[in-house]
Amino acid sequence: MNAAEAKTLLKQFKSNDKNAIDSLYALYSRRLYKFAFAYLKTEEDALDVVQDVFISLWDKRNSLKEDTNLEAYLFTVAKNSVISIFRKKVSEKTYLEHLRQVATLHHNDSEEQFDYEILSERIQKLIEQLPEQRRLIFRMSKEKGQSNKLIAEELNISVKTVEDHITKARRFIKKHLQEYGLVALLFYELFV
Repeated sequence: MNAAEAKTLLKQFKSNDKNAIDSLYALYSRRLYKFAFAYLKTEEDALDVVQDVFISLWDKRNSLKEDTNLEAYLFTVAKNSVISIFRKKVSEKTYLEHLRQVATLHHNDSEEQFDYEILSERIQKLIEQLPEQRRLIFRMSKEKGQSNKLIAEELNISVKTVEDHITKARRFIKKHLQEYGLVALLFYELFV
């Protein structure tokens, strides 16, 4: 897209032209997704970034100048969104580590000790219920610590397929652990 076309598209967008936002999405969403995915490594987070970018663009449409370099603007918003997600993940990881330490400290003192061995067995039984390929991929990832790329190469499937299987396996296990309450979900997040 040349500068004149970009300027016309921006002008249409600022005037709330629905076709303009569709055109902008068609032009940039895939590239923004690839950019975010390269850093975040999960489909869900990359899609969140794309959504954040277009929400921000919509919110700021009236304050954009006619000569705004739209591509630079979009990728700057994407970069800031990626950084924000990294910060959130670091914060969550720190908090989960704190919870793990608190749980370990209070494990022996608690009158209602949670039997982690039973929970671990329950998780293994849930893993056994997964479809064969999903179970294999999940174990390669979680038990052997193999990267998604390595799993994909070994099984001759796409990385996206590996990610999909891992996401669905985690969702299935979490769903079936909810009956055990928050402690079970924390245990799963921390140790599986």
